[in-house]
Amino acid sequence: MRRKLAELVVRVGVNLAEGQDLVVLAYDVQHAALAREVADTAYRAGAHYVSVIYWDQFVKLARLEHAPGDSLSYTPAWWDRHIEEAIEKRSAYIILWGDPRVDLLAGIDPARAGQDTMPLTGPLFAMVGGGEVNWSFIPAPSSGAAQRILGTPDVDALWAVLAPILRLDADDPAEAWRVHMEGLRARAATLQAHGFTAVRFHGGGSDLTVGLRDGANWLAPAFETNWGRQMVVNMPTEEVFTTPDRNRVDGVVLTTRTFQLSGGTNVVGLRVRFEGGRAVEVEAESGADAVRAVLAKDEGALRLGEVALVDGSSPVGRSGLVFNDTLLDENATCHIAFGNAYPITVPDLPDDSDERTARGFNLSAIHQDVMIGGPAVTVDGIDRAGNATPIIADDVWVLSES
Repeated sequence: MRRKLAELVVRVGVNLAEGQDLVVLAYDVQHAALAREVADTAYRAGAHYVSVIYWDQFVKLARLEHAPGDSLSYTPAWWDRHIEEAIEKRSAYIILWGDPRVDLLAGIDPARAGQDTMPLTGPLFAMVGGGEVNWSFIPAPSSGAAQRILGTPDVDALWAVLAPILRLDADDPAEAWRVHMEGLRARAATLQAHGFTAVRFHGGGSDLTVGLRDGANWLAPAFETNWGRQMVVNMPTEEVFTTPDRNRVDGVVLTTRTFQLSGGTNVVGLRVRFEGGRAVEVEAESGADAVRAVLAKDEGALRLGEVALVDGSSPVGRSGLVFNDTLLDENATCHIAFGNAYPITVPDLPDDSDERTARGFNLSAIHQDVMIGGPAVTVDGIDRAGNATPIIADDVWVLSES
């Protein structure tokens, strides 16, 4: 199964070009077997050079336990330089995602944990969100993840769960993904044609209106770099998404699935109230302090950078499992993201940061997805006259072409 996933992410996910460099960021050393399979597949596909970087949460734990508080937001120059080099060389970038020990940082003060965003830093998000490289996130199974999700350390059992989610069980996974992405592009085109100025989520305790940034496009997560290379940026992916107006989000939203912060804290029952685009109240059954610490990272962290729509046809949602892994859980249902927006959604966006902010485009060092959809939540599109058109009702996509 590892070979199938490696083939899929190299040939479809990043769509590696012959002679192109590839960077593989493995979130844990337990992902070494998959990283090696990806490297082997990439070289067989004609890669020029494959760099593999292994992250280690135990080292991060040591930093959070012992390093001076004023050093925790520091990132080393070599990290930023490797991102700059990837942009300069137009490298491909694959992230093997999945934390084998999600509870490892549970004892850390959330205010400290929220300051350390490594390895998913602002420059990394800017690189991938700006279309600078062809990139893709994929899940990397481990015994720890299997234990957390399935109650058994059986990695093969977790691969069996992920196979239909990743369409690896298809006779031709690449063709299955081609058909799937055509369907998502059609949804994005339908939303674009309607020209909604906002979307509203209501039901199940939520009533949130998210204003959309003028000129932003609805996209499926399969698009081109700014130099023309096609890619599928998340595998799995079930969403269509766009960019909110950072100043036009109002109401109350309840999360419908638990989720994990980058600092390792699991958050249950998050409730957020927005006024004028800004989160002004944050409560949760558990994890509220950790969320507040993350949202205190910078001013943009309190505002939204993404809104994404997913209906009940998602195989992630149909699995009935909560993965406590954003890559998977965000593809189970509709979600919003605090923090940095994706420049690739907005044509002709100015380069100047102040100009971007003035035009309603959100900038931040974080990008934190939270899930807010499900059978109890109806999603409507709002037009310029204030009329509402159902998009998702009873967890079914109901929007038709205009």
